Amino acid sequence: MAPPHFPGRRPSIWRAIVLQVAALLVFVGVIYAIERFVQPEFTPTTLLLTSLVMALVPAGIWLAFFYQQDRVEPEPLSYVLGVFALGALLAAAVGIPLEEDVFRTGQWLYADPLTTLLGGILVVGFIEEFLKYAAVRYSVYHSAEYDEPTDGVIYAVAAGLGYATVLNIHFALTDGGVSLGVGELRMVVEAMAQASFAGITGYFLGRAKFENEPIWWMPLGITLSATANGVFNWLRGQVTQGGFSVAGAAANPWLGLLLAALVALAVTGLVSWLINHSQRAAGR
Repeated sequence: MAPPHFPGRRPSIWRAIVLQVAALLVFVGVIYAIERFVQPEFTPTTLLLTSLVMALVPAGIWLAFFYQQDRVEPEPLSYVLGVFALGALLAAAVGIPLEEDVFRTGQWLYADPLTTLLGGILVVGFIEEFLKYAAVRYSVYHSAEYDEPTDGVIYAVAAGLGYATVLNIHFALTDGGVSLGVGELRMVVEAMAQASFAGITGYFLGRAKFENEPIWWMPLGITLSATANGVFNWLRGQVTQGGFSVAGAAANPWLGLLLAALVALAVTGLVSWLINHSQRAAGR
């Protein structure tokens, strides 16, 4: 295996994280302004088509900013989009059927806060985070283009955004289209959350390839990301005071958006700091 390439620290990455969250918040504001002041009229078909387009925009914004962080030696766009597509495929073919048809989470997951927390970690969290891991580990992981630890984060975030996009499309399809404002809030929250938790797995993937980590290293990474996933969904239900379900939106979705933005900033900032700290410790 060729030695990894280390481009050094990325001093602008925190600014980029803030900008991408700000761009998503601006996008939500624009959608709400359109709904409030333009008040477009939709047929069921045009509402559904608009909802499907809106499901793609948050992922596009988030992925564009992350991809820009790799501009020193960017990954091939075809690889990034391929992992995005694989994450989406795994969500549609494995993740959603497992959650809905095998574990039937819609029937019990939101019964009470403790069930939501434990089920969100042990069932939903582990299913989603393992599939994002698999999308990277069994595709580009051994590629010559995967040549630095940061690539693990780039590719894992792409997988997470693919997963989030399918969840959002599934949400739109099951509801027959969603209202512009509340629906877009839900989609942005999903994109922020799934990308952030995938970033944790991506950090562990990067270290696993280029460092001599013990056998428990990757299971620990997936466990941490699954725990963050479950805790976030439980906490979102608490702060919005109405819970959250696949079939509907939270009672106060703006609080959910604020929580997602704070979590995205905290998790992605922590992952970025860990990468830079590892490079400094190794004298790179």
